[in-house]
Amino acid sequence: MVKNLWNEQDAQSFLDNAGPEEADRQLALRVYTSRLIGQDPDMVMHGGGNTSVKVKRANIFGDEIDVLHVKGSGWDLETIEAAGLPGVQIEPLNKLRELPALSDEDMVNLQRSNLLDSTSPNPSVETLLHAYIPHKFVDHTHATAMLALANMPNVEEVVKEIFGDKVALVPYIMPGFELAKVAADIFDQNPNVEGLHLINHGHFTFGPDAKSSYELMVEHVSAVEAWFNARAAQPAAAPSSTISAKSILPKIRASLARAMKAHTGNQDQAAPFLDLRANDQFLSFLTRDDLGDLAKRGVATPDHVIRTKGFPTIIASDDQASVDAAIDAFVESYKAYFARQDARVSDKKTMLVPTPNLFWVPGLGLIGAGANASAARIAADLGTQTIQVMEWAEANSGFYPIKEDDLFDMEYWSLEQAKLGKAKPKPLQGKAVLVTGGAGAIGLATAKAFKDQGANIFLVDRDQDSLMTALGSLGMDHDGAVIDLCSAEGPQQAVDAMVRRFGGIDILVSNAGAAWSKSMLDMDQDTLRNSFELNFFSHQKIAQAAAKVMQVQGAGGQILFNVSKQAVNPGKDFGAYGLPKAATFFLVKQFALELGELGIRVNGVNADRIRSGLLTNEFIESRSKSRNISAESYMAGNLLKREVEASHVADAFVALALSARTTAHIMTVDGGNIEASLR
Repeated sequence: MVKNLWNEQDAQSFLDNAGPEEADRQLALRVYTSRLIGQDPDMVMHGGGNTSVKVKRANIFGDEIDVLHVKGSGWDLETIEAAGLPGVQIEPLNKLRELPALSDEDMVNLQRSNLLDSTSPNPSVETLLHAYIPHKFVDHTHATAMLALANMPNVEEVVKEIFGDKVALVPYIMPGFELAKVAADIFDQNPNVEGLHLINHGHFTFGPDAKSSYELMVEHVSAVEAWFNARAAQPAAAPSSTISAKSILPKIRASLARAMKAHTGNQDQAAPFLDLRANDQFLSFLTRDDLGDLAKRGVATPDHVIRTKGFPTIIASDDQASVDAAIDAFVESYKAYFARQDARVSDKKTMLVPTPNLFWVPGLGLIGAGANASAARIAADLGTQTIQVMEWAEANSGFYPIKEDDLFDMEYWSLEQAKLGKAKPKPLQGKAVLVTGGAGAIGLATAKAFKDQGANIFLVDRDQDSLMTALGSLGMDHDGAVIDLCSAEGPQQAVDAMVRRFGGIDILVSNAGAAWSKSMLDMDQDTLRNSFELNFFSHQKIAQAAAKVMQVQGAGGQILFNVSKQAVNPGKDFGAYGLPKAATFFLVKQFALELGELGIRVNGVNADRIRSGLLTNEFIESRSKSRNISAESYMAGNLLKREVEASHVADAFVALALSARTTAHIMTVDGGNIEASLR
C-alpha cells in the first residue's frame, strides 16, 4: 500500500521558507506534495506525472491575474523546486478551449508566450488539462495500480465497483489539446467527482488545497491496490537460475552494439549499458506459459515507449547465436513497424535506433538497456513496473494497453522528434570504466575525471568506509565493490561485479598499489612476494579478466595501468616497489602487442611524487627533512618546479582514453624528471 507521507511540521517548514506572499506559499506547498508523490515509485516514476496549483499574482502593471504553476519539462517530481513549476497566465489558456483544433507546436508556442518568466522550462504537455479543471490543486500520476486498472478491458465496471460515482472515466487520447478538451467536458458533466481515470494512461485527483488533493491520490491508489491484492494470483515457485549474468550480459551488449553500428554507420558507436533486475517475482513471472504473448502486448502507459520501446525481447539462451537471433528478430520487426506506421502518417519521420531497450531472460531476470547507466536504470525501472501491472491485470480481465497506431504516435510524437540530435553527448558517454584502488587519491581523482567526460564508474577498493565515501562523491549511477585484489579470485570477482552492474566493461584503469620500503640486502621473501601480488599480479590478472570480456563484446576497449616512475628510475630502498612496477611496465607492452588485433588499446602512466596513500604527509616530511628542504620544495622537485597532483595523473588517463590511435604508450606525469624520462 502507498503511504500517506504528509507531515505537518515539514509542510510548515516549506511555508516558513516561502515568505509572506500567498501565491509563493501555495506554490511552496505544491512543491512539498509534488515531492511526496515523486519519492514513491509506486505512485510515479522517472519524470512521469505532473502537478499544478492555481494562484493570483500581480503582473508588471500591478493588475491581479490568474496564474497556473504547472510542472515543467525536464523536472522530476521527486526533486522538483519552485523553478520547476513555471507560471503561465490562465486566461489565454482558457480561450484555447473555444478552438476546434490546435497543433502541438502552436500549443507549446502559446504556453511559452504566456509564461511569467520567459527563461522557464516548457510547461507540461498536459498544462491545458490542468488549467481546465477548476480546482486549485491538481495531481496526475502513473501509479502502478492505476496503470493495471487503466489497461483492463472492464475498467469501467471496476472503477464503478471501487469508487461509485466519485471517479469519472476519460477515453484514451494522446496528451495535448484534444485530451484536455475531452477531459474538461467530462468533468463539467460530473462536477462533483474527486478524480478522473484516464484509460490506458493514468489518474487525476484535485482539491482546494495541497493536502486534500494529495491525500485523495493516496486514498484512490490504495483502494485500487487493495482491490488487486484481494484478487492476486498465487505466484509460481521461482526456478533456480540457469543463465549467469557474466555469461550473457557481454553477449547482449555485443549484439546490441553490432546492430546499432549497422544502423548508424558509426563504427565507434558506444555499446549500451545494461541494468539487470533479478528477484523471485521476476523469475516466477518469466515462467509463465503466455510469456511470448505478453511480450507483444505493449507498454503500461504511453510515455513508457519513449524509454523502453514498445516490447521486450525474450532471450532463452546465453549462446551468442541465440542472443544475436533474438535481437536481429526485434530489429527486423521494428523496421517493419516503422515502415507501416510512417506510411500511415505520411510524415517522413526519422527512425530511432531499432534495437530493444528491455529484455526478459527466463532463469535470470529483467534487463534494461540504455545509452548510459541512467538510461538503462530508467528502462529497467519502467520494465519492473510493467511486470507488476501485467500480473495484476492478467489476474483479472487482462492487460490490454494502447494499440500499434497509438503507440507509434507517442513514440514518434513531433515534440519528441524535434529533440533528436540536439543534445551532444560528452566524449566518453556510454563508456563503463572500472577503477581499482578507486577510493585512493589517484583512483578517485581519475574516477571523477572520467565521470566529467560522461563515463559511468565502478570503483574497486579494499576499504569499505573509504569506498562508500568515494561513491558518495560520485553520485547516482556509479557503483563499486569491496574486493581484495590480492586474493586468488579477487581480480575476476571485480570484473564479474562490474559486468553484473553495467553489462560489460569498456575501460579498465588498473591503479591499485602500495609501496614497501626496505633495502635489497635486508628484504625478506614475504615482503617482495606481497609487493608482487599487489603491484604486478593483481594488474596482470584483472587486465586478463577484463580483456576476455572485451573480446566477447567485440568492440575493442582500453586498459590503462598506473605504472610509476620507479619502473625506470629506481629509488634507494624501494626495490620491493620498483621491481613489480618494472614488470608492469613490460606488461603494458606485452598486452598491447597481443590485444591490438582485438582493438584493445593498452597504455600506462608513469607518475612521481603524488600525495596519496603511497606518499603520505609523514613520508613527505621525512624525505624533505633528510634533504634539508621544505615539504613544498620536495614536492616541487622537478623541472617545472610545480607540485604534481592526483588530478594531473587523472587527466593523463583521460587523455590516453581519448587518444583513439594510441597504444603501447607510457605517458610521464612528473613535472619533468630527466632521470625518469623514457627517451
